[in-house]
Amino acid sequence: MATAEKLFQSIMCGTQDKNIKFRDLQKLLNILGFECRIKGDHFIYYYHKLPENINIQPSGGMAKPYQVKQVREYLLKYHLGL
Repeated sequence: MATAEKLFQSIMCGTQDKNIKFRDLQKLLNILGFECRIKGDHFIYYYHKLPENINIQPSGGMAKPYQVKQVREYLLKYHLGL
């Protein structure tokens, strides 16, 4: 598994969206302080009192590239990071 800082950088640069493991994305969201609830195979992450949630699902063992992009945009929008 990648270190949190290295994983954060690869998500934020946007060139590795197809190569992010689902469990690594989950681990990063947990480190950043997100809470999770699960409905079926949907993992819904929310951050304190921010109005939007992040909804991710695994695709095999990998994160879906468009959902990695949504996570990046969420982190940029709300200025969240390590």
